[in-house]
Amino acid sequence: MEKMESLEGFYQDKFNRPPDGLKQDNIHFNLFSFDDCEGTATIKYRRRDFYKVTLSWGRNILHYGDTSLEVNGPALAFFSPDVPYTIDLPDGMMMGDYFIFTEAYFNAQYRNSIRDLPVFAAGARPVFLLNKTQEKTARGIFKKMKQELATDYEFKHDLIRNYIVELIHFALKLKPVDTVYQQMDANTRITAVFNELLDRQFPIESLAQRFELRSARDFADRLAVHVNHLNYALKHTTGKTTTEHILNRLASEAMVLLKHTDWSISEISYTLGFEDAAHFTHFFKKHTSQTPTAYRS
Repeated sequence: MEKMESLEGFYQDKFNRPPDGLKQDNIHFNLFSFDDCEGTATIKYRRRDFYKVTLSWGRNILHYGDTSLEVNGPALAFFSPDVPYTIDLPDGMMMGDYFIFTEAYFNAQYRNSIRDLPVFAAGARPVFLLNKTQEKTARGIFKKMKQELATDYEFKHDLIRNYIVELIHFALKLKPVDTVYQQMDANTRITAVFNELLDRQFPIESLAQRFELRSARDFADRLAVHVNHLNYALKHTTGKTTTEHILNRLASEAMVLLKHTDWSISEISYTLGFEDAAHFTHFFKKHTSQTPTAYRS
């Protein structure tokens, strides 16, 4: 699983440089055509730290969380920073337009958080197939955004935020076609989302952090799958059980903390979620054949 893509990384990957003033604040919006960007035939499976809405046409295969679906024709798709995704392009290219924006950009005008909107909620069906009339409406909203973005009107972003809301409500009136959703290599997708959750807990950078998802059941509950299903998927794709993945990652992080911090054994034990230093010492010796003190020295 690739690390989360930042706005800076997005611009570097697509345009070889970020726009001026990108780091001045966290309020950002921009709109593109897919053929404006370099490298759109390869979209890495990972989370982004921004929202993305696409209006595409043609054939593509969307992998979103642990779900995959094939889309053939005009479609609207809404991508949240909370869920990793990628798009496979059987024909080698993506056709359409898309815009990206930060949470702060949207929330600057609206009292409620964008996370409260159903299209971005956990477990949402984020893709809406469009007929010709619906495609025309969606294209019209995108066109208004693009035209407004090119003006020097002082309050243009207020209008653009309104267009975002209009597009969201337009989509909510449509019904996602559940029959489109098909599990394609579901074991691989579940494994990828598990790795994402595991990676998100590291590195441990302060004594205030604590490794919390420590068991197979913890991860299964978070992924809304049965623990046996999670274990089967991981064993099938990696040859290791859920518990083996968790313990191996714990051991690796423990070695990093012992070598690169001056924290006490008790403090490291706490941040890694152990009940006490004795349990941590037993765990570490079992996995490395050394005590934490011996390894550190």
